[in-house]
Amino acid sequence: MDHLALFYKRLSQLRTEQGISARDMSLSLGQSESYINKIENQKALPSMTSFFYICDFLNVHPKDFFDETVENPFLSKELADKFTGLTGKQQEHILNLIDDLLAK
Repeated sequence: MDHLALFYKRLSQLRTEQGISARDMSLSLGQSESYINKIENQKALPSMTSFFYICDFLNVHPKDFFDETVENPFLSKELADKFTGLTGKQQEHILNLIDDLLAK
C-alpha cells in the first residue's frame, strides 16, 4: 500500500474509532467544516504542521499514525502507560495472562 492511501485510510479509521465526525474535527482544528472530509476523500493533504495538529487532536503519536500493526493506538498507549506503573511482579502476572489469552 502506498503512503498516501495509508494516510487517507488511517485518518478515517482513527477518527471514526473515536466517534468524531469529520465536520466536528475540522472545526476543532480551526479549519473549514469540510477540511477533514476533503482530506479523507483524497482531494487535499494537510501541511506537516497540520498533520501534527491532527495527531495531537486524535491523541496519537505520529509514528503510531502510520503503524498499521497497532490496531488501536489509543488502547495500546493506555495499556503501556499503566503497565509501566506496575511492579515487576505485577508485570509478570500481566504477561502470563496475555500468554494464556494468546494460547487459546
